[in-house]
Amino acid sequence: MGSPWRSGEAKTRYGADRIGVFVGTSTSGIGATEHAYRQRDPLTGKLPASFDYRHTHNVFSVADFTRQWLGLTGVALAISTACSSSAKAFASAWRHMRAGFCDAAVVGGVDSLCLTTLYGFNALGLASSRPCRPWDIERDGLTVGEAAGFVLLEWAKPEDQRVLLLGYGESSDAHHMTAAHPEGAGAALAMQQALARAAVAPEQVDYINLHGTATPLNDAAEDRAVLRVFGPATPCSSTKGWTGHTLGAAGITEAIFVALCLEHGLIPGILNTHQRDPALGAGVVLENQERPLRLALSNSFGFGGTNCSLLFGRSSA
Repeated sequence: MGSPWRSGEAKTRYGADRIGVFVGTSTSGIGATEHAYRQRDPLTGKLPASFDYRHTHNVFSVADFTRQWLGLTGVALAISTACSSSAKAFASAWRHMRAGFCDAAVVGGVDSLCLTTLYGFNALGLASSRPCRPWDIERDGLTVGEAAGFVLLEWAKPEDQRVLLLGYGESSDAHHMTAAHPEGAGAALAMQQALARAAVAPEQVDYINLHGTATPLNDAAEDRAVLRVFGPATPCSSTKGWTGHTLGAAGITEAIFVALCLEHGLIPGILNTHQRDPALGAGVVLENQERPLRLALSNSFGFGGTNCSLLFGRSSA
């Protein structure tokens, strides 16, 4: 992953038509649609003329805006796979670059708060009335957040000292529309694929950023998956205690966290978690730990079993 975007530099290197845009989102601009429905004509039900679906609610609107804002003309895609959306954006960018459709890619994710999300998670019994507590014995649900983030993905050079995307894994276990597979089958497969793509053994990974939503069933399923692939010794934590669950932007948010952890040698503790659930066996870290890190994995799992794991490494140059 490159340094933060500096206007013109990447376009000069590659050309505006050779930089792709890959953006993950689950809600896009659905808030605009919510407001529009409140303003429907009371007699005909017609939406107000000011409602602009193409540039708001349309899932592609975020990718289109990003491309236009940066003055790019290359391939552009929006990925909407619930909470794995912006993690899968990395995988899609990787494939497009390898296939020669682009030489670099702006990869990101955006999700904003809306009533559909808030009421939806509450109706499913997944929302907590307090800040979420991943892996805690008293965890009772997630906290909905909002976020946006972007990185520049480009081929690494031997002299680069950057965070590298070494591998990705994707799976679709399709166990249930909203519930994770109870044994974490798809999650384990995504992690295994990321390791295999990078030719890395589980014991070489220094840190795992968990999906860690703090719902009772999801944490338990991910715990089983982590234990199956890594065992109980690999340090891991969820950063959602700090940000809430940013849904379609969770993948990019936590990928950036992992990059910072690799750069600064930090394993972040889980905020708000006080008593680890004794029924869960993964090596979760409750307090910050400073140590050199070389390899770190980031998990993002979404509704319908849309799973994605990203493996990052620190360049040794």
